[in-house]
Amino acid sequence: MSTVERADKPAGELRRGWTTGACATAATKAAATALITGEFPDPVTIRLPKGETPAFALAREHLSETEAGAGIVKDAGDDPDVTHGATIIATVRRSPPGAGIAFAAGDGVGTVTRPGLPLDVGEPAINPVPRAMMRAEIEQLCGAHGIAADFTVTISVPGGEALAQKTWNPRLGIAGGISILGTTGIVHPFSCSAWIHSIHRGIDVSRANGVTHVLAATGSTSEAAARALVDFPDIAVLDMGDFAGGLLKYLRAHPIARLTLAGGFGKFTKLAHGALDLHSGRSQVDMDWLAARARAIGLSAGQADTIAAANTALEALQIAGERRYALAGDIAALATRTALSVLRDAPVQVETLIVSRSGEVLARHA
Repeated sequence: MSTVERADKPAGELRRGWTTGACATAATKAAATALITGEFPDPVTIRLPKGETPAFALAREHLSETEAGAGIVKDAGDDPDVTHGATIIATVRRSPPGAGIAFAAGDGVGTVTRPGLPLDVGEPAINPVPRAMMRAEIEQLCGAHGIAADFTVTISVPGGEALAQKTWNPRLGIAGGISILGTTGIVHPFSCSAWIHSIHRGIDVSRANGVTHVLAATGSTSEAAARALVDFPDIAVLDMGDFAGGLLKYLRAHPIARLTLAGGFGKFTKLAHGALDLHSGRSQVDMDWLAARARAIGLSAGQADTIAAANTALEALQIAGERRYALAGDIAALATRTALSVLRDAPVQVETLIVSRSGEVLARHA
């Protein structure tokens, strides 16, 4: 997903969609074709990296002697992507002989301002795979017409700067708009890999900018509680969500000196018990195990039995009463142990915060 917001996955078979990179490529091919031949192909067909050949209808077009532009409305399928419905516009202009193919950021497309991304500082936020897709379509088109591939491609997304505020871009140092993304051209609804990829890029940017202490939170409440304790700059804040394993395994190979994990009691109970995917649909709280932990910290047998029969981890905390802080502290310690076991010998110090739904810090363990 291109968004930092969360949504529940609906039941049933989900419809896939197209990345901003695929839409930009289709718009580029349509505009370049019109500039060379005088006619816009509509629909326009492109080839994706794995060989698929989808067709896209044009939403807008313009043509002059020096440039052509085409726009395509992005369809993200059933994925809750903030760029769904956005218009991706490519404007293709002729360049001087020998200039080759260049890319530029138009209105609503961001510019890289920090190191650590797969693009140099100052470059438009058009990722390498979409660039390669657009370049391939232009080169094939130019080859078919016997002309040199000397063009500048400007990608614009009206309203993209506002959309970018709902993505990771501000934290990654991408200013002024969204990124043109995609490695396959296809959006798979509720893709775990897309979220984990965003976590990895956040770590890369933190490392490249000399950040030595990062925060990884499961949600906005735990993030706010942690930032009230430590003055984390935006660049140091990672939206871990449910993907503790994706975060920790990447940090094992790309360490940062200090890591603060912040999350709710339920999710971190699962982490404490060894789960690395904390989503409710992919891991559950083992209430019998939690009851055993309650007994270990001194709760009565009756309380432990009641916890074993409870429906949720929140209910278990309520049953613990005044001992809830001790129970949360035990879980925080075990969650830290799990994190360190995944990190193995990586030089990363781990601190774990457990935060209530109201934002109270129930436990802090380092």
